[in-house]
Amino acid sequence: MDTPVTTFSEGPEDPFAVRRAASAVLDDRGAIVGWSKRAEALLGYPPEEALGRTALGFLVDPRENDIVLDAVAACVRDRGWFGVVPVRHRDGHRVELGCRARAIMRGDSHGEWFLVAAPAEEVVQWETDRSVLDGLFRRSPIGLAVFAPDLSILRVNRAIARFSQIPVEAHRGLRTGDFLIQRDSETVVSQLREVLETGRSSISTEQPCVLRRDPDHELFVSISAFRMEDPSGRILGVTQTVEDVTDRYRARHRLALLNEASARIGTTLDVARTASELAEVAVPDLADCVSVDLLEPVARGEEPSQEVLGTVRRMAIRSTMPDTPEVMYPVGRTIHIPPASLQARCLAARRPVIDAHQEGVTGWLSKDPERAERVLRLGDPSLMVVPLVARGLVLGLLSLWRWRRPDPFEEDDLTLAEEFASRAAVCIDNARRYTQQHDAALTLQHSLLPHEVPSHPAVEIAHRYLPADATTGVGGDWFDVIPLSGLRVALVVGDVVGRGINAAATMGRLRTAVHTLANLDLAPDEVLSRLDDLVDRLAAEQEPKDEHFPQVIGATCLYAVYDPVSRHCALARAGHPPPAVVDPDGQVRLVDLPAGPPLGLGGLPFEAAELELAEGSLLALYTDGLIQGHKRDVDESLAALCGALSLPVGSLEDTCSAVEDALLHDRPTDDVADDVALLLARTRVLAREKVDAWELPVEPTAAAQARMLVASRLTEWGLEEMVFTTELIVSELVTNAYRYGEGPIGLRLIRDRHLICEVSDTGSTSPHLRRARTTDEGGRGLFLVAQLTERWGTRYTRDGKTIWAEQPLPATSAT
Repeated sequence: MDTPVTTFSEGPEDPFAVRRAASAVLDDRGAIVGWSKRAEALLGYPPEEALGRTALGFLVDPRENDIVLDAVAACVRDRGWFGVVPVRHRDGHRVELGCRARAIMRGDSHGEWFLVAAPAEEVVQWETDRSVLDGLFRRSPIGLAVFAPDLSILRVNRAIARFSQIPVEAHRGLRTGDFLIQRDSETVVSQLREVLETGRSSISTEQPCVLRRDPDHELFVSISAFRMEDPSGRILGVTQTVEDVTDRYRARHRLALLNEASARIGTTLDVARTASELAEVAVPDLADCVSVDLLEPVARGEEPSQEVLGTVRRMAIRSTMPDTPEVMYPVGRTIHIPPASLQARCLAARRPVIDAHQEGVTGWLSKDPERAERVLRLGDPSLMVVPLVARGLVLGLLSLWRWRRPDPFEEDDLTLAEEFASRAAVCIDNARRYTQQHDAALTLQHSLLPHEVPSHPAVEIAHRYLPADATTGVGGDWFDVIPLSGLRVALVVGDVVGRGINAAATMGRLRTAVHTLANLDLAPDEVLSRLDDLVDRLAAEQEPKDEHFPQVIGATCLYAVYDPVSRHCALARAGHPPPAVVDPDGQVRLVDLPAGPPLGLGGLPFEAAELELAEGSLLALYTDGLIQGHKRDVDESLAALCGALSLPVGSLEDTCSAVEDALLHDRPTDDVADDVALLLARTRVLAREKVDAWELPVEPTAAAQARMLVASRLTEWGLEEMVFTTELIVSELVTNAYRYGEGPIGLRLIRDRHLICEVSDTGSTSPHLRRARTTDEGGRGLFLVAQLTERWGTRYTRDGKTIWAEQPLPATSAT
């Protein structure tokens, strides 16, 4: 099919056109018998000089006769010739002409030659343009289509024919809708019409393309178009180029998805959230539906077992289908993988699997045929199963399904899914390991701090504990409420230097030491002195300072002991903020208590102070995290604390909340935050009728007198069933005081939840329990006391010692 040159408004005109070309006629002897005006203009010879002369000697330099003779021989042989010949101009200079020669016959059977010539450079350019045009329609890999103004096809090249599977000549008169689906045809027509109407060319517009002959495969093409006009400006139509860029588009799309996956997967250290992020990235760009299933131990944050891979937990689902709940197992479901399924094969081989048929559905849902039938009603699915593997451990499965997209999964999709799975697996494993360590840290922290502060008859308690790192829940601050003998109670608040698990471990050791020292009934300043020695030893035991294992080199502590019988409170502090006391009338003051050095300095003394607290007084102990680092100085924070404590609120819990609101509302969440511990204690006083005390003479009759006093008081209290046991206990303790002690003997009975017997003397001899031999006449007294009481012990005072013993009250008598 000839292509009209006029369809290209700026293309070169044919140099052999009649109005442009020089022409001449030669007879069979080579004489010039015809000479055109254009020949005269091109070579300078008028007709009267040219006609009748032999062209070879007239127009050709004798030195170039060989070139012309070869051309003549070819012309005679082939009855025609085309090429470039050198010709002599009338003024003598050489002119190269592109020449066409054709044999013609006269009626008298004489042969002649018709020659058409033009300047060689014009002919070469024209031939080049013709070759380009021919290449575009015959050999170009890029599709080319020429449309008439009504957008019917005038001509296409062979690339378009290969694309449409329709012969080149059969395209004439067709429209795009004859071989593209309606959606894509409308897009193309709209683009062509815009170019036709506006004259603005469109360049490299990418769009999907689905052919009617193959509706199950989606291609992507790059389309450019420009309007055609003749030299007068008349619109001739539109030319369109079409390039198949499916591979390039999908490669770019995969790269974009990978970049998106890098940004969206693993934003937290939460296993479930990471699984959800993986599913969200893959839908809808890669799959119609995605599920993420993890091995049961991984879902719990534990080390995955590589021996049994048959049970997984559904962690995430993402789907474009509204009926997903009917076809997919829900999140949280524990799934036993059928041994013959693709999923089992994938886990066992640690290799991805593609299934473009129904095997993936029937195998996976072999034990749930109803669900399998619902899945298959959606269409013939395409399935990819990819293992989640990190650090050589199988963590679970990524399953990707396609129903709605026309193309089944292919190898490139599998490569992309493997990249997703690889990135997600590392993030899931990091989250799993973090969860494991986080749980261990929480377990440690919970074991180091009191789970529940026990109720105590001496005080009413409320508390707050806020670690600096809320995600780990681990810090170096602590508090304690420790019951002591004689219904007394120890209140402790401490702060280890540093944060995190190292500080928490040191805190645990200090807290254990405080409990041990408290059970010895030591004075507050003596407790701190011994804690100071312990911190020195802990610092010496630690490894040399390392950035990964920072040393804990100090701590602060406040230790207070309150006695509800005497209303006395003894306190000592080691570099700790002073406690606050709120009187029953609402007056708040900071206790003027010697600061003392922080624990760990060694060799410096600690001083204790004593207060007498009215019933209903409030004692507030706290760590420095409550009053430091909140964009205010310490004095302002202490004033804010006192203001919050003085508020007329109902319960101690309300007071804790008021303090928290006043001082921690702007608490920083970055690295400058500190742990916070707050302990509030409202004092109680034991009623006088629940306490009785006597002073006994140091005489042999002291034990008998003690038994008589105890029997009388227990009878008054309605505890007659405890008289015999208590007489034995008191008799043994008073006898020991008489034999081994000094000075007057004190006897005190306290009745609350327990019956407490206390015997005091001025001696410092420490009683201890021993096993008497069968031949010994004595040595069984404290053994009997230990057997008859719930607990017993000794506490030392400045004036001597007190041996005490506790018995539980009968249920009907307990208060």
